[in-house]
Amino acid sequence: MGNGDSRVRGLAARAGGWSARHRWAAVGIWVLFVVLAMGLGSAAGRVDVGNSDQLKGETSTAARIIEDAGIEEPASETVLVQARDEGLTATDPAFRSAVTAVVTAVEKTGEVTDVTSPYESGTVSKDGRSALVQFDMRGDSDTAGERVEPVLNAVEEVQKDHEALRIEEIGGASMMKTFDDAFGDDFKKAEYSAVPVALGILLIAFGALVAALLPVALAITAIMATMGLMGLVSHLQPMSETANSVMLLVGLAVGVDYCLFYLRREREERAAGRDARTALRIAAATSGRAIVVSGVTVCVAMAGMLFTGLAEFEAMGLASLMVVAVAMVGSVTVLPALLSLLGERVEKGRVPFLRKRRDGGGNDSRFWGAVLDRVLARPLLAAVVATGALLAVAAPAVGMKTQNLTLDQEFGDSLPIVQTYNRVNEAFPGGSEPAEVVVRADDINAPEVKSALADFRERAIGSGASRGPVEIKLHDQQNIAFVYVPLVGGSDQDRAGESLEKLRDEVRPATLGEVDGVEAPITGQVAGSKDFNDQLVGSVVPVFVFVVVFAFLLMLLSFRSLTIAITSIVLNLLSVGAAYGILVAVFQHGWGASLVGAEGVGAIITWLPLFLFVILFGLSMDYHVFVVSRIREARMRGRTTRDAIRHGVVTTAGVVTSAAVIMVAVFAIFGTLSMQSMKQMGVGLAAAVLIDATIIRGVLLPAVMALLGERNWYLPKWLHRMPDLTHDESPEAVARPVARDDEGEPVRV
Repeated sequence: MGNGDSRVRGLAARAGGWSARHRWAAVGIWVLFVVLAMGLGSAAGRVDVGNSDQLKGETSTAARIIEDAGIEEPASETVLVQARDEGLTATDPAFRSAVTAVVTAVEKTGEVTDVTSPYESGTVSKDGRSALVQFDMRGDSDTAGERVEPVLNAVEEVQKDHEALRIEEIGGASMMKTFDDAFGDDFKKAEYSAVPVALGILLIAFGALVAALLPVALAITAIMATMGLMGLVSHLQPMSETANSVMLLVGLAVGVDYCLFYLRREREERAAGRDARTALRIAAATSGRAIVVSGVTVCVAMAGMLFTGLAEFEAMGLASLMVVAVAMVGSVTVLPALLSLLGERVEKGRVPFLRKRRDGGGNDSRFWGAVLDRVLARPLLAAVVATGALLAVAAPAVGMKTQNLTLDQEFGDSLPIVQTYNRVNEAFPGGSEPAEVVVRADDINAPEVKSALADFRERAIGSGASRGPVEIKLHDQQNIAFVYVPLVGGSDQDRAGESLEKLRDEVRPATLGEVDGVEAPITGQVAGSKDFNDQLVGSVVPVFVFVVVFAFLLMLLSFRSLTIAITSIVLNLLSVGAAYGILVAVFQHGWGASLVGAEGVGAIITWLPLFLFVILFGLSMDYHVFVVSRIREARMRGRTTRDAIRHGVVTTAGVVTSAAVIMVAVFAIFGTLSMQSMKQMGVGLAAAVLIDATIIRGVLLPAVMALLGERNWYLPKWLHRMPDLTHDESPEAVARPVARDDEGEPVRV
């Protein structure tokens, strides 16, 4: 096959060789796989994460009790009626008239039920200037946001007739609609703009439209196939919209990267004088192998999310794992077939002003060549400076504060409903997000149960956990009661958390806990946050150990070097640490926060550090495996270690830079979204990839390897018996150089 007579070994090389020989079969199998996956996934439908799947602990227990009882909790809404001037109070006729008008207006819409006046429920603030009209939306709570508009319009009409009062609606349905209107298209725009951004960067990198389209086509087909697979897998592991968004991000990033690695190596070999078949074979044996090693490592990292026990994380981990596996398989099977089919036509659609630079510039990067010369001249100084810089950037992470962001932290003052949320919390601390006690008994109307419920209500206020009013809703048929307890602290999560602990640890055991056969888990927004945090903290160590240990073993088996395995882990941890430091500096301390519109957040969202660790550890391996594979290849072909380092880094600099720019651009798009949690994710990922592709791979890795010299390839004798996954190819016979014209095009003889 080709000019070289060496025998190709290794999975990627064999797959690439078969695909190149059976081009149409390989393309047909891939198309069939994508179509089948999408068709079967669509037919099966997707099962999303349910309330009882979300968390373990009391939150999950409460959700399961509600689901088992078949109770559909409606979406609750509240209308705040508040005097603008201090002179007006809830007892004044004008105020009463406004309340009556609100009650009448919302009832007339026919969309609501159980409308309660503040004069009946006692929801009048202590200063008498604020009151709450409360009601439930009819129908399914999940779709209430689609039906709430007439109610919102009715409340607005009442506001027009009462200028002296502030009349505003807030609740599950109105917030759902507001966020969908404001940010529903935000994600779609980000997802859709990511593809043209990637295509534009690839067009600059390759200088040819066909070559630029191939990586995008592979990534998109991998994403399409994975969406179908998610539908099938969701019947075993429920999925979610968040998992879908993360899958799109990861799929585009790795799908483009893997194809880019393969394509650039094939073009490089052809430019060096090899014929098309030999160039393709070398790309399969080298870049193809690096893709397999990288893909398996990324999959292992993503699998770490399965250890959290959190349904949302498990869904994200499984979806990401699947898209990486599909993109990896596509890169080493259908891509060689397409390259073999296209041949020279892969250069079609050349961009004129990029033509000379792409054809005449060679594959070595002048910039990185100059950087490498200085790094290799003084490796110790370069290593100390780079490590010092990374540690300095990572330093703020020591004081990281994580929490679930409140509504005003997540959205700032960009939405009027945020101001309504703050006003309700000021007037009725904890009223907008009360704790919910789900009480199940053998007989909910038994005297001892009723007495315990009354005692619970009294002690909840007496203990200082709540200022009331504590509302009790009975479901006689199901023998269940819902007790709504506004928590002291309101939107101050620390204080609200203390109030929740009083309810769980003091009030409940002394009241409901005294009655046999009664279950009373406490749920709600504050309880959900606490249970989530507790579970997340408990999963950090097992996830961390799993990802690091398995990544280390994969590096050890793939490179047969203890030194490379250790350095790869250390460098990746430095990269993740630097990303944490940037996140804390920008979003917690506010340094440069105005540049990304993140003023006043003051904390990192709880789920992000673990999520970033897993994603970044996986994606960092992309570049590391690719660069180190090239260095090792050069070393095995007889170059000195220092020369191999220079050759490996400089020849991969172009493709690593292109891949990094695409990833940074895609992640940065998410950094422009209005939600602070998405900003944090986008900025964290973009910053980490940028650091990884420049300081880590361009400076620190070569400096450390130069300092270690021959010790880079150290493997203790007792490890020689482990499986050999290196699959090195013996040196290629150098083909006769291809003659080229003045513009760099091959001359046919």
